[in-house]
Amino acid sequence: MPFDLNPFPADTDHHAIWEMLVRKDVDGFVAQDWSIFAPSFKFDGFCGLDAKGLADPAAWEPRFPTVEAYRDAWLDDARRSAASRYAEDRRDALFRATNMLDIRVEGHTATARKTFDDAIALADGGSQELNWQSVFFCTKEEGAWKITGFVGFLPFTPNG
Repeated sequence: MPFDLNPFPADTDHHAIWEMLVRKDVDGFVAQDWSIFAPSFKFDGFCGLDAKGLADPAAWEPRFPTVEAYRDAWLDDARRSAASRYAEDRRDALFRATNMLDIRVEGHTATARKTFDDAIALADGGSQELNWQSVFFCTKEEGAWKITGFVGFLPFTPNG
């Protein structure tokens, strides 16, 4: 089974949220092309928190007070990733590492928990670990889902 197969073929809301938060994010990231992911955001009132790998909310920071701040960090990460030498296809590895089955929709509001739990093999040996989770907040406006904010880089322990 391909890792980039949307697991929600019959549920239009879940399908759209997965496409926005997984496919557009990964495809834009690999291409270093923010324009692929940018339409997914609600710019007015957006806020992204960086949990810095910590479970304690007292340590979290509003590192992304605007979509533009998040865009800049996202593009920096995309450039660093593109400059790395991997022993496998980066797009395939990112889809393999990503799981977003926990989507909860209540009317025009949704949360989506995206986990990363795998590694990408590096060309010179070793691997780059991908191990964190993020919770996204979304709203549906004029028939389209938009990201209004998130708490990112939370610790993730599978089955924990």
